[in-house]
Amino acid sequence: MSHSVRRHLHVEIEEYDAQIRRFIPGYDEMIATAVDHALTGAPARVLDIGSGTGALAAAVLERSDRVTVELLDVDVEMLDQARARLEAFGSRAIYTVGSFLDPLPRADAMMASLSLHHLPTLEAKEAMYRRVRDALEPGGIFANADATMPAADPERAATWRRWADHMISQGIAEADAWRHFEAWSEEDTYFPLAEELHAMREAGLVAECVWQEGISTVMVG
Repeated sequence: MSHSVRRHLHVEIEEYDAQIRRFIPGYDEMIATAVDHALTGAPARVLDIGSGTGALAAAVLERSDRVTVELLDVDVEMLDQARARLEAFGSRAIYTVGSFLDPLPRADAMMASLSLHHLPTLEAKEAMYRRVRDALEPGGIFANADATMPAADPERAATWRRWADHMISQGIAEADAWRHFEAWSEEDTYFPLAEELHAMREAGLVAECVWQEGISTVMVG
């Protein structure tokens, strides 16, 4: 699997953390909620799947002084940015260049933020969730913060409209917002929440939605 955030979002890596908040409604609350659940049970080792610039990892490391986070990402530029961000945490942050399409390293908890929507089918999603289940230690928690989209209109059209309105409120021109959606659709697929939860359950996870604001959703298994 090959993926470049610079190419996909058309933003400089150094600008990603500011720009993602303009793109994604409720981003900070979504991250905080995912971290709350990932830390349930006081894990010693957490895997951050598609870790990007390390926003999730940083929040986990700041919350617990005993946890180690392994950051897994195929985008070397993003991992380099995460290294700079997490330098103060020393050996508690581990950086692995790799794809989440491969078997995952074992961990007490796993988390992902805005990464698994790059999987194009529900079959691929279910296979991903099976890899998560297989690598989780007994009793482990998986927190997935991602975008979901209703299956049909009028709910689907209304959700797209609310998403565009969020971006407009952040200073992005309406025409540019819709152009972003069209460009992102080349690599991103947003499934309905019910289908995501079904795929997680079919993979053997006990799944529920714990938070949602527009497209922004946190699912836990």
